[in-house]
Amino acid sequence: MEKPVKLDVKADHELYRPPADRFVEVDVPEMPFLMYHGQGSPEGEGFQAAIGALYSMSYGVKFASKSRLGRDYVVPPLEALWWTDDPQDFARTSPEQWRWTAMIRLPDWIDEAFVEQCRAEAVAKSPLAAEVRFERWTEGRSVQILHLGSYADEAPTIARLHQEYLPQHGLVENGHHHEIYLGDPRHSAPERLRTVLRQPVRPA
Repeated sequence: MEKPVKLDVKADHELYRPPADRFVEVDVPEMPFLMYHGQGSPEGEGFQAAIGALYSMSYGVKFASKSRLGRDYVVPPLEALWWTDDPQDFARTSPEQWRWTAMIRLPDWIDEAFVEQCRAEAVAKSPLAAEVRFERWTEGRSVQILHLGSYADEAPTIARLHQEYLPQHGLVENGHHHEIYLGDPRHSAPERLRTVLRQPVRPA
């Protein structure tokens, strides 16, 4: 008897594998996520602790889905929304003032009630898992590109998106800057990292 195929959301190339040489537009549907909201630098203790809490909850839900529901999946990559109180001044704002939502996607068959059933075990391993929230999130029309290399080198691409692509196509921002981390900085050299840079948009 063949093993059931694990769901892997990264197989959706439209959302998770944009080209690296040009911006593309996509329609991002509503999806369930585990989310952790915070403030501070991505290198700070708060963001790193949030990542640990998210993965603790994510793997708890995954294993429970496999054992209780008979449905398995690959835990999706870490994602994050980034913004400041003044969106026009993000580049000049201290990273300590950055606001963020760290998030990991869930399969459509997982709902809030199932997440709550898994919470106690996750909290036993990572107390901050108590702060992880189930939320459904949608972005709709968005522009994205695949960035290859260090996170520190994203700025020119982000600038081209906001200063060139959006004005040329009659678009304006309609949500927070979104990053999807396909590479793992703990195991990959900076030049080999891959990050989806996404910006929700609307007509100007």
